[in-house]
Amino acid sequence: MIATVIFLLLVLIAVTIVKKYNAENKPALKIYKLIRIVTIVLICVLFVLSTVVQIGPGEAGVPILFGSVQDNILTSGLNIVNPLVTVEILDIKTQAYTMSSLQDEGSLTRDDAITTLSSDGLSLKLDLTVWFRVSSSEAPNLIRTIGVNYLDKIVRPAARTAIRDVSVKYVATDIYSSKRDDFVNDIYKNLESSFQGRGIILEKVLLRNVELPSKVREAIDEKISAEQRAQQMVYVLQKEKQEAERKRVEAEGIAQAQKIISNTINPQYLQWKYIETLKEFTTSSNNTIVITPYDQKLTPLLNLNPNK
Repeated sequence: MIATVIFLLLVLIAVTIVKKYNAENKPALKIYKLIRIVTIVLICVLFVLSTVVQIGPGEAGVPILFGSVQDNILTSGLNIVNPLVTVEILDIKTQAYTMSSLQDEGSLTRDDAITTLSSDGLSLKLDLTVWFRVSSSEAPNLIRTIGVNYLDKIVRPAARTAIRDVSVKYVATDIYSSKRDDFVNDIYKNLESSFQGRGIILEKVLLRNVELPSKVREAIDEKISAEQRAQQMVYVLQKEKQEAERKRVEAEGIAQAQKIISNTINPQYLQWKYIETLKEFTTSSNNTIVITPYDQKLTPLLNLNPNK
């Protein structure tokens, strides 16, 4: 913008000088006058525009005057500034810096996973994402001490160093399973102290993947399978015990019922039941002749079905 204004000023000066040498040429004088008016209008418009700076949402502007970083901060919207300053715009929204082994997934296109050692000397390969944002109030100091390339200067090296410093305190299998949250929390504390005073606010650390050596991973899988088989066996034993208990209760019930029946049955009841059964046979349409047994208490009975 400033360069354009200077160029137009030079054009205005050139037109004025040429005009003096063509003072007697009236058509040329009209053209020079028109050019001068247009140039003056353009200079005024550009000067006014150079005093207005628009800052987008989630951004902060830092004015720089002749290489000196100013302490005032430009917020979102239109801001009136000195036309001689340049404004460095910073993103103050939450940003994610990912270090991944998968190509094109992380912040770098190549394999950027972190290789480190655990306390038991095993080599681990970790995928990590760091959520952070630039503090708007400390943006001038960030520009003054670090510059706009804070990702490569601060975020990336600090994150990789924090992971390596913390991983040597943990056993590989603990990082992979039971103490994963503790491991991430320790990385967060270490990284937060590295960001402190640099204008960068740490929000969260995400441990996305832990890749163990193949032999260790196979041992862990075998252990998990063994635990699952043991749990399955416990379930089977519990089921068998429940089935045995059910059968015991059922047998006790049957025995109790038989005892009650044996104590209540008498000859008169059996004779009555016998007669009732005979009546059902004689009235059935499927029988033509019913022959009853003969004993000393019941007389022989021969009955022809009248319906046949």
